[in-house]
Amino acid sequence: MSYKALGLGALFFLLGQVIAWYQTNGQFISVWMKDNPFWVSLVLGVPIGYSYILGTQYTVEAFDGVLWPTRLLGFSMGILSFTALTYLHLNEGLTLKTIITLCLAIAIVLIQVMWK
Repeated sequence: MSYKALGLGALFFLLGQVIAWYQTNGQFISVWMKDNPFWVSLVLGVPIGYSYILGTQYTVEAFDGVLWPTRLLGFSMGILSFTALTYLHLNEGLTLKTIITLCLAIAIVLIQVMWK
């Protein structure tokens, strides 16, 4: 396994997930984003897609050509970024259900990385 490729892939997935969070939830923190959904989707859609493409490329390389771990890693990066950004911008705290979900997301990443 190439840990460099894994790290780059995870970073690109995280970047894509963060931008996607702003694209879909920016309407709750910005009047302009709420009033201009077409422009928000147009401007942010390309960097999101490109980040996901690069994230997939690097993580498939890291996992020796296997695609499933890539999907699960991208999903987990989404859960982690969603938690942080929702707390930061919307003050939605962590419930027991959310904490358990975060633990599961971390477990998914660890299983994919550590299990040979």
